[in-house]
Amino acid sequence: MIEIDAQRLADRYLAQWIVPDAAERRAAIERLWAEDATHVLRPPAEIREIAAGLGFDHTTLEAQGYDAIETRVARSYERFVEKMGFTFRSRADAVRLNGVVRFGWETVSTETGDVVGGGLEILVLDDDGRIKADYMFPGA
Repeated sequence: MIEIDAQRLADRYLAQWIVPDAAERRAAIERLWAEDATHVLRPPAEIREIAAGLGFDHTTLEAQGYDAIETRVARSYERFVEKMGFTFRSRADAVRLNGVVRFGWETVSTETGDVVGGGLEILVLDDDGRIKADYMFPGA
């Protein structure tokens, strides 16, 4: 495994979510992610509650590969950055253990600077230092 600065990776990871230009966003994804990578999201509580009401014991949302991850990142940008006026930043707590990087992140109002949310990220890296699997826990 190549040397990776965990905090720099965390910052680059979060930056991809706030890139307004689609071509730049896709380029950032291709630099960060392995081609067959998977992004796995633990849905917010309200989605988990609806799923439980429908008889689903376990709920996860997944996007696999560049195209699906690009769609996921673009939709997040449109909803949270464009429409709601948020940005994302790391909590500056990234640590690496072998091929795994863990860090916290915050959702911040661009208008007030207030932290309005956040979560925990677990990234599993491939031998080239690209993201192979991403486990996102909003609200953590």
